Amino acid sequence: MSIQRMDNVAIVVEDLDAAVEFFTELGMEVEGRAQIEGRFADRTVGLDGIRSEIAMMRTPDGHSKLELTKYFAPELSGAGPENPPPNTLGLHRVMFAVDDIDETLARLRAHGAELLGEVAQYENTYRLCYLRGPAGIIVALAEQIG
Repeated sequence: MSIQRMDNVAIVVEDLDAAVEFFTELGMEVEGRAQIEGRFADRTVGLDGIRSEIAMMRTPDGHSKLELTKYFAPELSGAGPENPPPNTLGLHRVMFAVDDIDETLARLRAHGAELLGEVAQYENTYRLCYLRGPAGIIVALAEQIG
């Protein structure tokens, strides 16, 4: 038996509306929002008294999704430094292919995005950058040029 697909990646955020605005500006679409609580949630996640809200975001092609989650209960748990560097163990980053990296970066800066380094070119094929988005999430952008 093999897997059917990767369904989504979940990211816990403090400000759900700001995260939705950021990823909408990037070009993702809100597929839906929902309140999540109850025994099934507690049993699935392994925490008691879960009360959260999620926003499911999908890429324009419909193949990839991010589940943005805001926990109201139990209280958020810190995972380490507020803005861990890219070489921290665990989830590294989320990368998106974009049509125009400069234009995308300009739009995302209006939502608080900050470059970690600079826009760099890999051979004659891609322009790439890492930026920090909402909740310290590292987002990579890739523009195919070759």
